[in-house]
Amino acid sequence: MITLALDASTYTGTVVIFRDRDVVAEGQSHMRGAEREELMPTVAAALDEAGVSPRDIERVVCGAGPGSFTSLRIAASIAKGLALGAGCPLFAAPSLALIPGSRPDLAPGPYLAVLDALRGQAYVAGYSLDANGLVSEILPLRLEPVAEVESLARAAGARAIGAGQPIEAAPHARGVARLEAMLVRDGPVSISTWEPRYGRKAEAQAKWEAAHGRPLQTG
Repeated sequence: MITLALDASTYTGTVVIFRDRDVVAEGQSHMRGAEREELMPTVAAALDEAGVSPRDIERVVCGAGPGSFTSLRIAASIAKGLALGAGCPLFAAPSLALIPGSRPDLAPGPYLAVLDALRGQAYVAGYSLDANGLVSEILPLRLEPVAEVESLARAAGARAIGAGQPIEAAPHARGVARLEAMLVRDGPVSISTWEPRYGRKAEAQAKWEAAHGRPLQTG
């Protein structure tokens, strides 16, 4: 099976082409501060490197967040367009699960995945790696003060993993290979209605609502 996986929950977008569970091409792009959108060219370059046309894609897996609002929207739009064009299913993978999933050197056991949520907070979720390196969820996603991360990991008997944590790692699309059980369990999402889990409102929306004293109606 040819799988295109992409994640843009941080300011770095990652793309991987799998043939079954084997990586045949990958790339990454900056998602912030660039004058033009770079993720789609990265996807195109990875497909070219793998010798795969968009019509050959049999499954698209997109990082579902939480994370950077704009980056997630860009990745989701690309994922939907490619899945629609290829006539293949679209799957959503928790971006925090891609943190331990991206590190093949991790020993089996529990891990607390941590992703910066800004404003002194962090997104955290617990995952377990089995003897085969496959990832399963043990603690649901939550938003916590950064100062509480260490105690949360200790209470869960887990090791914290993420940017600036005892185990340094970031979400990467290559982690999709280790989430197969989660993808099968959850099944494909609706291409027409699915949206990433942004975690919080876009900064512009939050400022607009604060200035106007009412929620911004979207869609």
